Amino acid sequence: MGGFAGVEMRGISKSFGGNYANRDIDFSVAPGEIVGLLGENGAGKTTLMNILYGLYRPDSGEIRMGDRHLRMDSPRDAIKHGIGMVHQHFMLIQNQTVAENVALGYDKAPFLFPRKVVKAKLEEFGLTFGLKTDGDAWVWQLSAGEQQRVEIVKALIYGAELLILDEPTSVLTPTEAQELFGVIRSMAKMGKAIVLISHKMEEIAAVCSRVVVLRKGAVVGHADPTAVSRSDLAHMMVGRDVALSLDRAPLPRGEEVLSVENVCAQGDRGLEAIKGITFRIYRNEIFGIAGVSGNGQRELVEAITGLRRTTSGKIVLSGKDITAKSARVVSELGVSHVPEERIKFGIVPNLLVYENAVLKSHHVKPFSNVVFLNYDLIRKHAANIVDGFQVAARSIDSPMKNLSGGNIQKLIIGREILRNPSLLVASHPTYGLDVGATEYIRTQLLKRRDEGGGVLLVSEDLEELFSLCDRIAVMYQGRLVGIAETCNLTSETVGLMMAGSMEIPQEACS
Repeated sequence: MGGFAGVEMRGISKSFGGNYANRDIDFSVAPGEIVGLLGENGAGKTTLMNILYGLYRPDSGEIRMGDRHLRMDSPRDAIKHGIGMVHQHFMLIQNQTVAENVALGYDKAPFLFPRKVVKAKLEEFGLTFGLKTDGDAWVWQLSAGEQQRVEIVKALIYGAELLILDEPTSVLTPTEAQELFGVIRSMAKMGKAIVLISHKMEEIAAVCSRVVVLRKGAVVGHADPTAVSRSDLAHMMVGRDVALSLDRAPLPRGEEVLSVENVCAQGDRGLEAIKGITFRIYRNEIFGIAGVSGNGQRELVEAITGLRRTTSGKIVLSGKDITAKSARVVSELGVSHVPEERIKFGIVPNLLVYENAVLKSHHVKPFSNVVFLNYDLIRKHAANIVDGFQVAARSIDSPMKNLSGGNIQKLIIGREILRNPSLLVASHPTYGLDVGATEYIRTQLLKRRDEGGGVLLVSEDLEELFSLCDRIAVMYQGRLVGIAETCNLTSETVGLMMAGSMEIPQEACS
C-alpha cells in the first residue's frame, strides 16, 4: 500500500458500563517509527489498539491518516487501510487449518482452491521472517506460541503498513528475537509503522524509537527509551517503585518431590511429542524448563498433571506412582497447575469470582459434603484469595471475565498455592502481564519455594528463568538437551540449546 501517511488518534475516549477504559487519549505513529506502548493490565492499551483496529468504536475522538478522517467499523476496514494487529488472545478459528484461517481474510486468494496460493505465501513469509508455519496443521493442535506465529505471518501477508504487535517475542529464542527485531527495523526503514506492546523493558529500549505509557486509561508520559532507566519506566507504568530483580537466596535441596523417568507421549497429531524425558524435582527448588514453544513442553506438563496419557516411562510424586492417574487424582495427591492459557483452561469466564476460587476443590470437604456446597465457606475462601493475593476485583460476585489478565492470573495462582501442593506446575505464569503483575507472580513462586514446595516453571522468558530457577533444563524437539545449575549457564548457552545448536552431554546433566 503506497503513500502510507501514518496514523493519528485524537481525543479518544471509550467507556464500558460507565467506567472509562480510555480517557481523552492522543496517540500517533508515523511512517518509519517503532513506538512502544506500556502500561499495567487494565490500563487501556488493548482497548486503544482495538479502536485503531476497528474492533471498537470510540465514544469520542477521531482517527486520521494524513488529511483523511478514518471511519473503521470492522477489522476488515482497518486491513484495507494497511493496519494489522496480532492480539494477545488469538483470533483464529480452532477447527480450521492454518491455510484456511489465512485464506479467510486474504483478498488475493482465488475463490476456488485457494490453499495452494496461501500455502506458498506462508512458506515465502516463513522463510523471509523466520516464522515457519505448517499450512496443513489444524489450529486446535497448535500450542499458544505456534498460534502466535500464525497471527504474525497472517498480518504480514495481508500487507500491513502499520503493524501492532502484542508481546511478539514471547515464543522466540534470544537469537530469533534479535532476528525479529531486525525485521521490524527493516520494515521501519521501508516506511512502515510499528506499535510494540511489551512488558520487557530491554525490548523497548532495544528496538523502539519512543515509548508511550498509559495508566488507568490515560497517557501519563512519553519517553525516549534509550534515555530513561527500566526503573523509571516501571514507575511510570504502576505509579510506584517496582522491584525488577528478586532475591533468590540459596537453599539446601529438600527431599524428592517428582521423579520423571524415561517418559514418552504422543502429541495431538499422533506423533511422538516427548521422547525419553528424565529429571527430578526437589523441595525448596524451582526447576525451570526453557524452549521455543512447540518443542514438547505443553505435552510434558499435561503428562505430569494427568491431562495426557504417556506411552512409556514412569512419573512418581512423593513416592506415589501417578503415571496412569487422572487429572483429578493427580490434583488430589498434591499437584497444583497454573495452565499456559489462563482464560481457556484456568477459569470459567462466565462463572463468578467466588465460584472460580474453588474450581477443582468444590466437590470435596470442607467446601462440599457430597450433597450440598458450603457457600459461606466458599465465599470466605474466595475473599481470602482476593485479599491475600491482591486480586483487583469489584466483588467476589463479579463475573470472572470482567477481571484483567493480571488479576485473573493472581486468582489462579492464589487458588493453586492455597491448596498447599507438594508440586506447583506453572506454565508461562507471567505471559502477557505488566511489570507490576509480573513482579507479584514471581514473588509468589519464590515464596512457595522458600516455604518448602517444589515448583516446575515452564517459560520462554530467559530473564524470568534465570532470576527464579535453581536449575534449568532445555527442551528441543521433544528431548531434554541439557540440565544444569542456573549459576553454570548463560543466556547465550540456553539460547543455542533452544535452537538445537548445542547440547550438554548427558553425564554433565544434574
